[in-house]
Amino acid sequence: MIDIAKNIATAPRRTKASVIRELLKITGKPGIISFAGGLPDPELFPYDFMTDSIKRIMEKKGRVAMQYGPTEGLPEFKEEFIKFLEKEEGIKAKPENLLITTASQQALDIVGRLFIDASDPVVVELPSYMGGLQVFKSYGADFVGVKIDDDGVNTVMLEEKLQWLRDQDEHYKFVYLVPDFQNPSGVTLSEKKRKRVIELSEKYNVAIIEDSPYRQIRFEGNAPKMLYRMDKESRKTDNIISLFTLSKTFAPGLRIGIILANENIIKKMVILKQSLDLCTSSLNQLIASEFLKTGYFYEHVSQIKKVYKIKKDTMVGALKKYMPEGVTWTNPEGGLFLWIKLPENVSADEMFEEAIKQNVAYVIGSAFHCDGSGKNTMRMNFSYPTVPEIEEGIKRLAKAVKNRMARK
Repeated sequence: MIDIAKNIATAPRRTKASVIRELLKITGKPGIISFAGGLPDPELFPYDFMTDSIKRIMEKKGRVAMQYGPTEGLPEFKEEFIKFLEKEEGIKAKPENLLITTASQQALDIVGRLFIDASDPVVVELPSYMGGLQVFKSYGADFVGVKIDDDGVNTVMLEEKLQWLRDQDEHYKFVYLVPDFQNPSGVTLSEKKRKRVIELSEKYNVAIIEDSPYRQIRFEGNAPKMLYRMDKESRKTDNIISLFTLSKTFAPGLRIGIILANENIIKKMVILKQSLDLCTSSLNQLIASEFLKTGYFYEHVSQIKKVYKIKKDTMVGALKKYMPEGVTWTNPEGGLFLWIKLPENVSADEMFEEAIKQNVAYVIGSAFHCDGSGKNTMRMNFSYPTVPEIEEGIKRLAKAVKNRMARK
């Protein structure tokens, strides 16, 4: 057999296994209450709609559903998503502004392929979405981290980093942000900071990747405008590339993602997608089209928001009830996650095995930090476990935290 370590290409050598995927192998054991995965609640999946939808599609458009489709995406789905953008976000788009991808992870991969040369600086949040870090690293990105505050990325520090990169004559390509209910922290970028991000994008001629998988799952407060819309309404720089998915609002098994960008950027991305998978599933796009066209999307998301709010409130209440003094957490207005911060001298990395012994699991926060910091943090998912599991799981986790803090 060939020596794999010696013969594989550079990109696979750079690609590390997802910490979350590796943790799920452990947390899937019987008896463990897991807050680790970013999984939607399977009890809420629209099973009946899927069954009826597929039957209708196969009766009326079976030949389209089972055939190859255009790389750009089916016109039927694009048409419905354009209507959705205008209704929900006040964004006017054309079919040429959209590329339908095999979930938003492929969208991130296409972004990496399009922009990153080895050693290119890429600006990311501290912490940032692990899946983005993983794919950008595989293309050789050198990360420049910017800390986040309670209202999103620190824009003063962001400008300092961009100015420093410009002074170094570095070929920085883009800033990657998850502005709504950020994964992993759950915080949302304020409208004031969004305006500043748009200004910095123009000033430093840098693209902004607006990754927005959770935006529709808002169960409290008011939503700030999307960066893409704000850019169009102000300077029209076309520097914003927005990524969407139906994985959190419909079903992750559908693997539907959408890229919204300037048509010249989309043209380049289409060529890259051709080399990846030719096209996204026609059947899945037709199902997604029905999901939006029938209006079932709004009914379904309304139910998701009600359930997730109850679960989030349960988790926050349990944290207040069981956690010792010195432990803090975010209280998001939507999404799937909240973020726990332990005292600086307490490592969530080191505590993980102890938590497993207590039959509870989380994702270590350092995995979301491009610089390896954040060892005293952890990401908690509240969408997947049941309400009783959340209560009991936090109780178990608090016991592990108290034991670790007592030793420190």
